[in-house]
Amino acid sequence: MSDNLFFALRAFFITVMTIGMIASLTEFRFGRRKMLTILALYTVWEVFVSLVLLYVGGELLLLRVFFFFISIPALSLLYWAANDTPAQAIFNYISQIMLSLLGASIIRMVTDSFHLSRAVNLLLMGCFYLAAIYLEGRFLRRPFRMLLTVMPSRWGVLNLIPCVFCAYLIFLATWPGTYLENDAQRVYLYAAIIPIVVVYIAFFRSLISQYHMQLERQSAALLTVQIAALKEKLQNVQEAEEHIRIQRHDLRHQLQTVTELVSRGDRTAALAFLDAAQKRLDEQKAVRWCRLPVLDAVFSSYFNQAQRHDIRVEAKIALPDTLPVDEGELAIVLANALENAIHANLDIPGEQRAIRCKLVGTPSIMLELCNPCTSAVAFDGSGLPVSHREGHGLGVQSICTFCKKNGAACQFEHQNGWFCLRLIL
Repeated sequence: MSDNLFFALRAFFITVMTIGMIASLTEFRFGRRKMLTILALYTVWEVFVSLVLLYVGGELLLLRVFFFFISIPALSLLYWAANDTPAQAIFNYISQIMLSLLGASIIRMVTDSFHLSRAVNLLLMGCFYLAAIYLEGRFLRRPFRMLLTVMPSRWGVLNLIPCVFCAYLIFLATWPGTYLENDAQRVYLYAAIIPIVVVYIAFFRSLISQYHMQLERQSAALLTVQIAALKEKLQNVQEAEEHIRIQRHDLRHQLQTVTELVSRGDRTAALAFLDAAQKRLDEQKAVRWCRLPVLDAVFSSYFNQAQRHDIRVEAKIALPDTLPVDEGELAIVLANALENAIHANLDIPGEQRAIRCKLVGTPSIMLELCNPCTSAVAFDGSGLPVSHREGHGLGVQSICTFCKKNGAACQFEHQNGWFCLRLIL
């Protein structure tokens, strides 16, 4: 195999595997077949450019302009197919390119130092990239996607971390010559690994700490909502009991009035008097959505909020006295879903505002909560709605956490102008 052919094959292998590493942390808006077609078209471009650069200037020229003619087109295609914002995409892509360059260069140095064959070089790179793709997809994908959800903005400044390190590594590897021929370049190049690792560990620990702090704030806010809902429900019950006490006090006088009307033979007036008294009792009767106190308080609180915002509520709730899950956890799920539905309704005209809630407890807990939604909704690869607004998205993560813990299935759907959450336990 000629040098140029090997270098072209090596560049192709590195590029494809780096794309795989990037994809392990990315949510795409296209299906698998379309993504494979895009990758195939890009592969043709990558092979053609690599051969041309190798023919014109050899491996050194390929190393110097690799990022501009091969990496940037790949990153542009990935960004076009992904759901991430530009700043989020740049952080992920540049970080992966930097890791890929370090891994490939170390393997290249090892194989050259021990005079190993080119086949061994490709084999070691294959092991490195496959391990990186598996480990990132297995352990980093979920926390990284959560961080993007919790903190959809402010990634522009954070991009300085991978961009500066990546530019530094590319410069050291290619100027004034290739790092393979200069011992000092190799020392400076690999010495940079230590600060890179330290900075990234500190960075992700900081972000994860912020994530947990936001989760704690959300939990505290939801507990506050639950307490407020229970207090509001208790106040309503107390008011209803006070009205009943007054009605009992007045019942003696009402009976005397009816007795007097009957004794006079005025049956019509007696019936009208009783009918009016019955209507007054019905108006004062407290609404009870279910027998479970915490869930009943959550329904009462959020349905009252909806009505204050001129949101029509259509609710059908049939729950048993006991549940197979913790009542408080299910209340948090309902609070999150109802709060999201109310917020979504505020963006549409008053006459179109509505919430449809169906919740049954037999044969299993089944929830369907729908609200009108006229704007487009983006979904990630797991079918979860994506929000790029600061502070949004925690409610969906909380619902998914509940489902994972209790073995429930949930589905988010946007169809015919309605956004629906369906949950089956």
